[in-house]
Amino acid sequence: MTAVAPSAPLTRQTSAPGHPSARLSFGRLVRSEFLKLFTLRSTWWSLGIAALLTVGLAAMIAGASSSFGPGLSPVAAITLPVQFTMLVAGILGAMAITGEYSTGMIRSTLTAEPRRGRVLVAKSVVIATTLALLAAVTSAIAGLVIMPILGADAYAWGDGKELWLPLLLSVLAMATFGLLGLGWGFIVRNGAGAIATTVGILFVLPLVLQLFMLFGESWQWIVDLGRWLPGNAAAALTDLDGEVFWPSLAATVAWPVGTLFLGWAVLRTRDA
Repeated sequence: MTAVAPSAPLTRQTSAPGHPSARLSFGRLVRSEFLKLFTLRSTWWSLGIAALLTVGLAAMIAGASSSFGPGLSPVAAITLPVQFTMLVAGILGAMAITGEYSTGMIRSTLTAEPRRGRVLVAKSVVIATTLALLAAVTSAIAGLVIMPILGADAYAWGDGKELWLPLLLSVLAMATFGLLGLGWGFIVRNGAGAIATTVGILFVLPLVLQLFMLFGESWQWIVDLGRWLPGNAAAALTDLDGEVFWPSLAATVAWPVGTLFLGWAVLRTRDA
């Protein structure tokens, strides 16, 4: 009789959830966030509304400019609609995370990637990239639309920084508005609350601070504070005013960075 040697136990090539090989790479995490964002109908509605506002308002501004005589820069006609599309950008950023909290998907997200800071960074990359691309594409389309309205002989596009820098800065501004909304979404975790806070900072608060102009010079310092709100700072940024350019750039970037930092602190300390 021949003895049968015991076979070696079968080994399964599996990894524990906490094992490094089981963790998502950052590229895959970003890809999953893109998929989640673009499978929402609200995303497409937001992007479509922002595109229509950019092109439509640019055309209206270009058409109305003939009433004021020559001198309007076509670049200004393209960048001015940002003061309206910033609301759409902020709302989109807020909905990108609050929707996960309302449906409970955030628990699945944090189970797949327990390192919460990476989740926040991945969502920030997706929102900033999406809105930057939207702003770049719609600005190009708006430029093509207003050219026959303004007339190349009557209005100079300018060159160098007068042409490209305001457009690039408007792209940056749109990305920061979306990140501001995303940060408040992480902080508040409620869709209505995050949207109301974002719209309040971008649109309502500047109007409230302007009312202090009626109370005399003793309240002028409050009016001056309004210059550093996100929307006003971004508007001053695209005007290329040399005296306030760098402070405006700092304010434009500081608002979303500070808000996202607070969102990261909340994400780390609260349960999903």
